[in-house]
Amino acid sequence: MPISSSITRVKPPALRLGDAIGVVAPASNVQRSDLDAGCEALRHAGYKPFYFDSILDRDLYFAGTVERRARELEEMFAREEVRAIVCARGGYGANYLLNALDLNIIKSHPKIFVGYSDLTALLSYFSDATGLVTFHGPMVAKDWAHSDGVDRTSWFAALTGASAWNLEVGSQSGAVGLVEGVSEGILYGGCLSILVASLGTHFEIQTAGKILFIEDVGAKPYQIDRMLMQLKLAGKFDHVRGIIFGEMKDCLQSARQEYTLQEVVLRIVGELGVPVAYGLRSGHVTASNITLPIGVRAGLEVRSDQMTVKILEAAVGQV
Repeated sequence: MPISSSITRVKPPALRLGDAIGVVAPASNVQRSDLDAGCEALRHAGYKPFYFDSILDRDLYFAGTVERRARELEEMFAREEVRAIVCARGGYGANYLLNALDLNIIKSHPKIFVGYSDLTALLSYFSDATGLVTFHGPMVAKDWAHSDGVDRTSWFAALTGASAWNLEVGSQSGAVGLVEGVSEGILYGGCLSILVASLGTHFEIQTAGKILFIEDVGAKPYQIDRMLMQLKLAGKFDHVRGIIFGEMKDCLQSARQEYTLQEVVLRIVGELGVPVAYGLRSGHVTASNITLPIGVRAGLEVRSDQMTVKILEAAVGQV
């Protein structure tokens, strides 16, 4: 369905300790050992993970058929006892669900929905088509399955209702400023490959007025260059308020390359007249995955080589 450029934001109810978290696999297939490890970590954190046995289904490289994946996701939104939905993993395949989901179910049962990577397609779709605030953050069979995989501070701030909070992006985080400036806008974005794949479809990303978060993994610098240029030529940078790049894990040509990825991206976004920062640890990261609320007001300040990111409103409503 075509996406409206103007929509009322819907904040899902906050998550509390003891709540049930529905675990879903909308994209690639899931390994039982990774799922078990992630669910055990959620239990230790004070939640009650719940999933359907069909989550372990396989169809080629997908977690079962399109119908299975779509119905699983709809059922998790519809179930009253499930208070939040966290994806098991990304991979590939969420784009198949864009035309298969009954959007009225999501609209009628707004809930916390967390994922990244290939799930960028669903994060942006739900945000643009229903106004639902979604969350770019740690997944069950990936980040929760590792002892250092989740940034707990941002998880609790984003999902439990902090009215305003700063992201921990100090000098030790690896985050740096590239272009100085101060701006406010709606936080939005995700995996660069998936953002670009939306262009020319009914689900094309809506970037005007946004602080655009961009991250990826394992893409060579020239591939990052090509995708950023595609966004630029499509006009997707024309009205952004700022740009924040992620860790960009393993995005290099070789260990001996004579340039940095920061130099590459600055050739494309360095003269847009908006602040640009690099290294925010959300999505594909080496550790401590930060939870970012998609669809809320945020402030970005870049001074010298440092950045400050502040979430200016609660991302969730009352329980």
